[in-house]
Amino acid sequence: MKSDLTVRLAGRLSALRAARGWTLDQLAAASGVSRAALSRLENAEVSPSADVLSRLAVAHEMSLSRLFAMIEDGFSAHVTRDEQAVWRDGDSGLAKRFVSPAAAALSGEVMECKMTPNSEMVQDTPDVVGQEHHLVLLTGYLHVNLDGSGYDLGPGDALRYREHGEVRLITDRGQGAKFMLVSVTN
Repeated sequence: MKSDLTVRLAGRLSALRAARGWTLDQLAAASGVSRAALSRLENAEVSPSADVLSRLAVAHEMSLSRLFAMIEDGFSAHVTRDEQAVWRDGDSGLAKRFVSPAAAALSGEVMECKMTPNSEMVQDTPDVVGQEHHLVLLTGYLHVNLDGSGYDLGPGDALRYREHGEVRLITDRGQGAKFMLVSVTN
């Protein structure tokens, strides 16, 4: 029996492909997912792996969280702290709390981020090329490299940018950083 999530995801993936006017072969070329697998996904015959979903999100120029948000029915106006998902990357020392998560009916999401002292987070390529971001440093110190340009941020400083290439966040040896990150989808 097909799960409701699998059926909703199948419908959304099919609609995204149709909105671009792509054939299954064109989406296969853009995503690296085989035509046969795409057909089974769009017919809700199988549930996709995280890797496949990530590839499809990139092909459709959106974040994985945005893709998931598009299959949700509506959104809750009030998100309590207990309902806010937290993601941690042990390698970089970065933790993200999805304070106001993405939703199909909304254009943005807000994340509270923390990085440990003497840590570095590197994102080689953007999830969505050209996506608008607003980073506001709350506490600590943060050095940000965007496509070769460097910015030193102190508490209260804001950095506004569109992602087109590598993003590198670096904290100081003596202190970490806490910041808000707002991502806007066009």
